[in-house]
Amino acid sequence: MTSPQSASAGSGPKLPPVGRYPVERSAQSRRRWFILLTVIVVVLGLVIAWIGYKKFSDADISGNATGYQIIDSSTIEVKFTVDRKNSDEPGTCIIRARSKDGSETGRREVYIPPSNGTYSAETIVHTYKAPGVGDVFACSKSVPGYLQRSS
Repeated sequence: MTSPQSASAGSGPKLPPVGRYPVERSAQSRRRWFILLTVIVVVLGLVIAWIGYKKFSDADISGNATGYQIIDSSTIEVKFTVDRKNSDEPGTCIIRARSKDGSETGRREVYIPPSNGTYSAETIVHTYKAPGVGDVFACSKSVPGYLQRSS
């Protein structure tokens, strides 16, 4: 047991027992954590912005349906145009037919050869249900092997 004299004999503030209370972090340690978290948030924001740009920026190739004609209860002819940033490269477009309820009833991939300016084409799409409309689903610069034409 300690006497009142020995307890008051020490100089300075009395420290709590070690391990019982959390140790306060220094201002420098808090500043490091703040800087680290700020850098992480900025980098994460830049990554999200880059992904958004790649996803929503102008496409290298795009197609638009310009018209369609229903030939019979299982066939539709779709007319479309294709615009490209680089007209020296071939591409593909997926042309689809939809029924009156909006469901897809048929589709066809079409090879788009290199050409100057806007490329216009038409294709026949066979359907399993009565077609109601024909449109361009998507276009791409990558051409699958089974669609590539020999020179």
